[in-house]
Amino acid sequence: MRRRATRRRTRRGQIQVAALPLSGRDAPALRAQGGRPRHGHLARALANALIVIGILCLLDVVVTMLWQEPLTAIYASIQQGELHGALKRLEERAPSSALAAQLALAHDERARIALLAARLEASAKSGTAVGEIDIPRIGVSFALVKGTGNEELEEGPGIYWRGEYPQSHFPGSGGITAIAGHRTTFLAPFRHVEELRPGDQIIITMPYARFLYRVRRTRVVAPEDVAAVMHPGGGVRLVLSSCNPPFSAAQRILIDAGLASVTPLGAARSFVQSLIARSAPSSALGRALKLPPATPTAHI
Repeated sequence: MRRRATRRRTRRGQIQVAALPLSGRDAPALRAQGGRPRHGHLARALANALIVIGILCLLDVVVTMLWQEPLTAIYASIQQGELHGALKRLEERAPSSALAAQLALAHDERARIALLAARLEASAKSGTAVGEIDIPRIGVSFALVKGTGNEELEEGPGIYWRGEYPQSHFPGSGGITAIAGHRTTFLAPFRHVEELRPGDQIIITMPYARFLYRVRRTRVVAPEDVAAVMHPGGGVRLVLSSCNPPFSAAQRILIDAGLASVTPLGAARSFVQSLIARSAPSSALGRALKLPPATPTAHI
């Protein structure tokens, strides 16, 4: 049992100190006088932790306002690296025999581009790499993914495809190509699209062709106005879409662009690079098409 000290005066005026038992009710008082309670240390540690968390949250807000949200930027940066690797493998993939036959029968590069665009749009899975977008004016260079859902846009800008909106197609298929991207999170690819001016270049590179567009105008519409995206009119072939203003979904900003030029790539460049021309020029179809022998190559 703990003891407490008491004082008493003797006949000669001297003070004697005696130790008496210390009850449980006296312990808190003694700790209040000379010691520090254990829960005081815990409270101080908790307070310090809350201060640190508050400072980090404030820094996150400041960095997001001045640049972009840093945590999602790290995630998206990792995803972009993986997407570029997947895109390279896609570009090196040889076409199937059936596709190669169709390419050989296509009468010109435009037909081959349309065929390859439709095939890629139908076969690619949502969220996978399908191309690249470059906008020199605002320093944008990202891998493109198929789809515009939340998960897809966390990886990078996404192409609306006909499964989401029937009016939007991959470049080269004809009609409108609509692309969505974030403005404040996940590397914020479309953070500065409002700075684009008429005539600025937007370059979309797909495995089968490179498409050069030039900006025509900027519009701000209601977020639910799908028709404004899919039916822009005026010869527009590309529409970039994002939330407006930054940090808000109250509106939607649209960048309309017209197609300036198309450069065939890979299998769209020439049908003599097709699988039939490389491996079976003496087949019945090869003889009918008068396909010359060609050196095998893995890149088409």
